[in-house]
Parts: sequence; structure tokens; C-alpha cells
Amino acid sequence: MKHMCRMRHRGCAVNLSRRVEDYLEAILNVTLEKGYARTKDVACELDISPSTVVEMFQKLDGMGLVEYRRYEGVVLSPTGREVAEAVKFRHDTLKEFLMAINVPEKIANSDACYMEHELHPETIRQIRLLVEVLQSDSGICERIRRKTPGQEKQSA
Repeated sequence: MKHMCRMRHRGCAVNLSRRVEDYLEAILNVTLEKGYARTKDVACELDISPSTVVEMFQKLDGMGLVEYRRYEGVVLSPTGREVAEAVKFRHDTLKEFLMAINVPEKIANSDACYMEHELHPETIRQIRLLVEVLQSDSGICERIRRKTPGQEKQSA
């Protein structure tokens, strides 16, 4: 079953696939890091070919989510940026939660990439609240770390 994100914008629902969300998030991440997003940078971020990225940039441009300029790169439209920031918030929240419960960072990042498309926004909001509690009480995280298999010897 194909995942579709329903987002209300200007009174009409926009259906976005996981793939579209991943591209928008990658464009945002590259833009935040470099100040701009070129084809090769997004291709590197997503570990795919530049020609595949160009095809998606053209599709996203047609959807009004980016402004694609050949040989210059891509800029998120206000709608595209709104979606990208929402996806990034979900990803960051889930990754922080998983790391707080002692999931290794590489696994936490990979799992967050999957989960960010599947969970209801209210679930994400509640996980964000839990992350804030966990981050404000280092004792909780330490107790989790000590109870994690393979950590007993390291905590001695």
C-alpha cells in the first residue's frame, strides 16, 4: 500500500508520496547545510543518480513545491518548505526519541526515516513531549542505558 500524506494548504488537500516527502526533506537538509541545493548535492544526500534527481526536481516544480533552475539547482516554494519542515520535525523527533532510549544513532536515523511517514501527527506531538521529559531528566536516560543489554559492563 502506497503511503500518501494529506496536507491542507490553501483550502485543498495535497497528496504526497513518501518519495516526494524524502526529496523535500533532503532539499531542506542540503539547503540548511550549504545555503543552496544543487542536483549533485541532493543526489549525494539520497544516494541516487543525478539524472533521477533532475526528473524528480521537474516533477516537484510542476507540483509547485520547488522552483527548479537547470544548472543552478532547486529552491523550496513556501508550500514545499512547509512540507519539508514538517517531515524534518517528525524525523528529528523520532531520531531523538530512539537515541534517548539507547538505540544506536545509525539505527535510530534509519528507523526514523521509515517511521516519519507512518505515524499520526498527534503521535509525533506526544513523542516530542516525551523526548523533552527524557532530555530534562538525565537520570531516566542513564537508567535506560544501564538496562540495555550489553551496557552492564560499560556502566560499571
